[in-house]
Amino acid sequence: MNATHAKVILITGASSGIGFACATDLAALGHRVYGTSRQTFRTATAFTPLCMDVTQEASVDAAIQKIMEHEGRLDCVLNNSGKGFGGAVEDTTLEEAQSLFDVNFFGVVRVCRAVLPIMRKQRTGLIINMSSIGGLMGLPYQAPYSASKYAVEGFTESLRLELTGSGIHVVLVEPGDVSTAFTANRLHAAAATDLDSPYATRYRQALMKIETDERNGFSPEKVACSVVKIVAARKPRMRYLIGPFPQRLAARIKPFLPSRLFERLLLTYYNLE
Repeated sequence: MNATHAKVILITGASSGIGFACATDLAALGHRVYGTSRQTFRTATAFTPLCMDVTQEASVDAAIQKIMEHEGRLDCVLNNSGKGFGGAVEDTTLEEAQSLFDVNFFGVVRVCRAVLPIMRKQRTGLIINMSSIGGLMGLPYQAPYSASKYAVEGFTESLRLELTGSGIHVVLVEPGDVSTAFTANRLHAAAATDLDSPYATRYRQALMKIETDERNGFSPEKVACSVVKIVAARKPRMRYLIGPFPQRLAARIKPFLPSRLFERLLLTYYNLE
């Protein structure tokens, strides 16, 4: 890639999975990519590793300041940091839900607030917020996770309207199941493992289906391929729905089906009938 066309790109949550695949592929194309993680990267990377904790405003500001000191600009941000969470609503404490939101939603808000002054001054920029198919439909025993991704959806829609005419594009990527360490790293409500929970049996049934789908899901490289195209697009779309066909179909038909029918389909799918 010609150096004049190379973009300076920040990717949060780049230590593994989707973030790592996106950072690696974009760096291979000649972009100057900074990939962040809360901890030190354990292996060599094709991109520049950077420490950032999206739950700490000072950490976010310090990382972005380093990029600006080295590059003098920031062309694209991929807000990819996120965690999974499982458990019934009744078994989930407020503190557990707030902790998840602090990463999945407020982490996105912190990064956006930090980069927007830079991009406004440049009068150009691209923000890609990683949502989920779980941000398009409420998933059983994943209520805080779905809620956090619904919040990202609404936040991004509002942000796009506010930035009209600024030269800054804002995009949502909505993956279905992807085979990554996300499955093994999922957080669970502490009470969800209690055999006395009235939801214990149904939660195990749903979780088995959830984890099977994730392990058999798309490779993170397929999501990275879409992100590469978004970065290259002159006028990217607002939404990019990515994943196995049945999941994409479910997201497409949901607005047109009676709610009771759609709920019945989800209950059957997750072995909860």
